[in-house]
Amino acid sequence: MARRACSAGLLAGVAVLAATPAQADTLREALVEAYQTNPTLQAARATQRAEDENPNIQRAAGLPSVQATGQYVEFVKPSPNSFNPTERLFNVGPDLSVPVYSGGSVKNGLKAAKERVQAGQASLRGTESSIFAQVVAAYMDVLRTQALVALNANQVDVLSVNVEATRDRFEIGDLTRTDIAQSESRLALARGDLENAKAGLIQARETYIRLVGSAPDDLQPPPPLPNLPQSPVEAVETALEHNPDLIAARERAKAAGFDTKTAGAGRLPSVSLFAGLDYNDYFGTLAGGNPLFSQTETTASAGVRFSIPIFQGGLPAARQRQAAARESASLEQVIAAERDVIAQVRAAYSSHLASLQVIESSRLAVEAAELSLEGVRAENSIGNRSILDVLNAEQELLTARAQLVTARRNAYVAGFSLLAAMGKAEARDLGLEGGVLYDPMDNYERVNGRFWDWDRDPEPQAQATRTVDIPAPNAEIPAAAADPSPQQ
Repeated sequence: MARRACSAGLLAGVAVLAATPAQADTLREALVEAYQTNPTLQAARATQRAEDENPNIQRAAGLPSVQATGQYVEFVKPSPNSFNPTERLFNVGPDLSVPVYSGGSVKNGLKAAKERVQAGQASLRGTESSIFAQVVAAYMDVLRTQALVALNANQVDVLSVNVEATRDRFEIGDLTRTDIAQSESRLALARGDLENAKAGLIQARETYIRLVGSAPDDLQPPPPLPNLPQSPVEAVETALEHNPDLIAARERAKAAGFDTKTAGAGRLPSVSLFAGLDYNDYFGTLAGGNPLFSQTETTASAGVRFSIPIFQGGLPAARQRQAAARESASLEQVIAAERDVIAQVRAAYSSHLASLQVIESSRLAVEAAELSLEGVRAENSIGNRSILDVLNAEQELLTARAQLVTARRNAYVAGFSLLAAMGKAEARDLGLEGGVLYDPMDNYERVNGRFWDWDRDPEPQAQATRTVDIPAPNAEIPAAAADPSPQQ
């Protein structure tokens, strides 16, 4: 049943939740808050916005360029051989250059940049899935450690009562000092286990704060996971098509192919058009101020400039071989990414199934341990069982309950990790709707083709929230989590 598809999205109704700044009480709210404020995810989005500018940078090399240069010169000691000596000169003029042909370097560089934009967008999806998987694990860890603290606290209470009862029975001669020592020993160990559980709870809450940005407050049980696969074959097929890391590796390999073509352009001719306008002012000092010479002049020129490489010491060939080797490496990295994805999917699927089986066996173990403890206590009351038998039965019940709690956590985390490896654990897959989704294409379309040199964005500001003002968590648990009985 845990693997059946869930018709409702895991994060339905986010538009309402996004307007609620309170601490996250449900997994849905925790994921929304992390989606909006996690610094790792915000940094990945900013990195992708930087990647969006590379097509503009590559395109600029093929666009016309205009520059103006000027100079003012004082000829302190003119040349004695000059027929028209001058004492000073002011020169200014704009120059226009229009690239016509560059051997395909601009075209292929632009194609490579666009492929890397797509690769970056896929990597951003992978970062989003990774953050969500970490949030789910942190959320479940808080629930698990809260349950373990409750179980261990209950064990301390039970053993405290046992110690008192053992002492009372010792007073009437029914038990020995050995029985008291055994009870006190188990109580001391239980108190140590409780402290360790509390430390684990504080650590789990700190991890939650780091990922989500707020303190966990009375976390609720998570909803069923949506659309889990029915077989490992189905899971792998989905992952090979949708896993963002694999898609990014494929796009980078395509970009590397264009890099190889770009490197080969260095051995081909280049052609450009140029035009220039120059204004010279000699300040009446040309030829000693001779009125036969114009003291100012304006000239214009235009033409075609071409360059034909003949010999460059093997530089273009070396660059192309280098780019081809890098292309080869990127093709191998695609296969490596594919292998990694397949292994992740199969391992997560196996772990999820194993955890489901552990849940069932642990549930049976809890039921059996409860019956066993009840029987041992009854037999102890009539002298057929020792105090040690009772203590062992209580420990077995605690162990079974803790294993059940851990198995539930492991099953949910493994199931979500499986969805992430399949490329199905992103905001769009989990129902993050209502206008809150971040679409990297929006920024790409916003900046693509902009060529004004003075076009700037607003000053950068951090979007993530800080956690310095959140009080240090403690090991107190909500009343609902204090019930030591396992959830059914």
